[in-house]
Amino acid sequence: MLRRVHTFAPVLPVIAVIALLGLPLTPGEGGAGPADAVSGLVVLYCAIRLLRDRSRPLTPTAAAVMGLPVLGLSIAAMGASSPGAGLSGLGRYLQIFVLVPAAVVLLIRDRRDFRLLAWSFVSLALWQGAIGVKQYVTATGASYQGEDIRAVGTFGPTDVMGMATVVSFGLICALALALGRNDARQRAVAACCTLALLLPLALSFSRGAWIATAATCALQLALAGLRRALKVAAAVTAAAVVLVGGFGVGTAMLQERIDSITQVTDTPDQSVIDRYTMWAAATAMWREHPLTGVGLKGFPEHRDGNASLALSSGSDTEGAGAAFLKQPLLSPHNMYLLVLSEQGLLGLLTLAGSWLALLVCALRGLFRVHRTQLPALDCALVSTGLLIWQLIDFAYADIGGPSTVLTAVIFGVVAWWSLVGANAEEQPRVATPVRAPAEGALTQ
Repeated sequence: MLRRVHTFAPVLPVIAVIALLGLPLTPGEGGAGPADAVSGLVVLYCAIRLLRDRSRPLTPTAAAVMGLPVLGLSIAAMGASSPGAGLSGLGRYLQIFVLVPAAVVLLIRDRRDFRLLAWSFVSLALWQGAIGVKQYVTATGASYQGEDIRAVGTFGPTDVMGMATVVSFGLICALALALGRNDARQRAVAACCTLALLLPLALSFSRGAWIATAATCALQLALAGLRRALKVAAAVTAAAVVLVGGFGVGTAMLQERIDSITQVTDTPDQSVIDRYTMWAAATAMWREHPLTGVGLKGFPEHRDGNASLALSSGSDTEGAGAAFLKQPLLSPHNMYLLVLSEQGLLGLLTLAGSWLALLVCALRGLFRVHRTQLPALDCALVSTGLLIWQLIDFAYADIGGPSTVLTAVIFGVVAWWSLVGANAEEQPRVATPVRAPAEGALTQ
């Protein structure tokens, strides 16, 4: 056991960050949490290892891709309304998109470490999903249409996307592991996890997570090959029919929620109206400051001056152990528009340019795996799927809340495959040799 722990020692701090997201949060607690604090320790731990071992620095290409956002962020920080806002915003962006991802890249040594992290995502998703299903069954979740049935896991009603995000990540990792070329038992376990995570994802009532997960899984199946795609699609369809059609799991409300996806332009609810209004406000801010934006953390300050009267005072949250709270609308709930409004074109090009470079490298590695028949299809599908999901999710969500630190780990995992793992051959991990006793020592 100790030998196994020692084998995976470098990535254990990263797993600790993932595990801490399974702990319950104080009702109403938001922003940075214990996982964020540990992510800072992960960066420090990585720096100490680099100084001690003087090994595995980032390649020039990796440093350029991962360090590209720093340019736009630094300029936007200087344009903030106050030095405090600029420094705090800069620190948060660097944590999520530069420092923690770089540390994860440097701590992952090979595909075994990578797969361990993938299974950690699945484990966290199963834990949060189980809590979410219990919340739905016992009516102890977040409020939804007057009933406390919305599955939110340990994240509470102020971060309703938290559990949906975690479950989506776990489902994507499980599907990729099931589609890989590993042993049959591991693929079977991963397939069962994939089917099990469908229920809590449905009970999250998160339209955005549904859309992103469905699109990502479809792309994963297509990238894995037609035969596997047909088999998995048949299994998922059968599971959905049994859950919804056979057991009637949330049939009426789920159907209403699904139908609302196509009604966002015809008869939108207040949440959709607020989102459209904030998108328009973010676009107006960008038009006033097209190159560098209004500065980091500047959206709340400039929101009312650019939003129409259709914007409500906030969203109502309650349930899951928390009292009623009017949550203020402090961001446009669109990462691209948030960056565009606060950092301008320069910030969007540097940040999105880094993401696009990672996607291109990840897809190139996936095609190389298909061409050479390397046993790394699961790693390629995990990284490609996670990045595609995140880029789709950013169209209707942005960073914020306790679950945000998981986004930093995701970008690190993706960056390792895109910039390191896709081009590396699998090397045997040599155990530390045991030194034999000197001659004559046994006779003394």
